[in-house]
Amino acid sequence: MTNEEYIKAVKTTESIVNIPKLNLRMLHAAMGIVTEAGELMDMLKKYQYYGKVFDSVNIKEEVGDLLWYIGILLDENKWTFEEIMELNIAKLKKRYPEKFTQDKAINRDLEEERKVLETN
Repeated sequence: MTNEEYIKAVKTTESIVNIPKLNLRMLHAAMGIVTEAGELMDMLKKYQYYGKVFDSVNIKEEVGDLLWYIGILLDENKWTFEEIMELNIAKLKKRYPEKFTQDKAINRDLEEERKVLETN
């Protein structure tokens, strides 16, 4: 396959027409969350594999940056941190009624978890 053939194939399978328009604030927040999570992972990688000093100050910075972007996402959807924290714990209680188990982590009931998310 040549470069030109590949690009032609890409264009025939790309869905531009049916892509819904994203709110720019939500897009900015999502991009920022991915970027900051990558920076956190990079710091942990360098600690784990390259012998760099563990930098808890940098972790706090990245977590703060993540919260900042999450704050934008919450504000844009008129949600609160408290609402999302409670919803997350309700979902996790459904998944792990007594406590975490590997079996329940692997064999999740996504339909039941979704019901918890939809009703709260």
